[in-house]
Amino acid sequence: MRNKIIITGGAGFVGTNLIKLLLKKTKYKILSIDNYSSGKKTNHIKDSRIKYINGKTVNIAKLINKPNEINSVFHFGEFARIYQSFLQMNECIDSNSVGSNAVFNFCLKNKIKLIYSATSASLGNKGDDKNLSPYAFSKAKNLELLENLKKWFNFKYEVIYFYNVYGPNQISKGPMSTVIGIFEEHYKKGKPLPVVKPGTQTRRFTHIDDTVNICYLAWKKNLCRHYSIANKKSYSLKDVARLFKSKIKLLPKRPGERYASALTNKNLSNKMYRHFGKIKLSDYIKNFIKINS
Repeated sequence: MRNKIIITGGAGFVGTNLIKLLLKKTKYKILSIDNYSSGKKTNHIKDSRIKYINGKTVNIAKLINKPNEINSVFHFGEFARIYQSFLQMNECIDSNSVGSNAVFNFCLKNKIKLIYSATSASLGNKGDDKNLSPYAFSKAKNLELLENLKKWFNFKYEVIYFYNVYGPNQISKGPMSTVIGIFEEHYKKGKPLPVVKPGTQTRRFTHIDDTVNICYLAWKKNLCRHYSIANKKSYSLKDVARLFKSKIKLLPKRPGERYASALTNKNLSNKMYRHFGKIKLSDYIKNFIKINS
């Protein structure tokens, strides 16, 4: 009986919030696979339906003894930062190429449905942004591999493109921090908010609740599609900092920096089913300021 769902990166930001939703919406048991490079044990949810496994995705076949019990795999456990992928390229490739290949093969071999998190970082400039960083490159190559697995073996999967996700359980300290997480930490300490030059680069910041809702929708519909979940409104980094009503400290330009988050109707041979978040970043920040003032 296929009564279990695997979430790679289940102790991380997106994984934790997805687990909460799946516990609420389904009766499946949850297996989290996380190497805790950015995930935290403090994110663990106390529930008898969840089992947390400390391990790397490259070892997924060894970590899961009974693959015939697995209904689906949400593969969110990858290296997921642009600038840091220049500093830790080996770790990025190990996770996003070698590790993800192991997950794809595990699903293919055992006829398990895959739900894969793609990134908007590889969509801009008519696809040229995929070469801006090791991170974007590795993610784009994974999509090409999945496309071929579909052609070669009729592999079944869903793809969801994330756009600068923020919200509860986001990483706010250390090199893997999100932009909003960094701003929140600096705000609470009364420090100027660090903005990477030029500061006019725009992002479609999307709340975690909107993001995991589309992940669940894609899984439930089971139509083998590509989905994007973004916000209709773009903000420049300077505009976001101003929403916090704080001073700004400009930082030097970084390699791999995109000028804008691109929306597209198609990627590779796949139609993109667009969805837009309901939660406004401005409302979220207003509430944060109210709580922390």
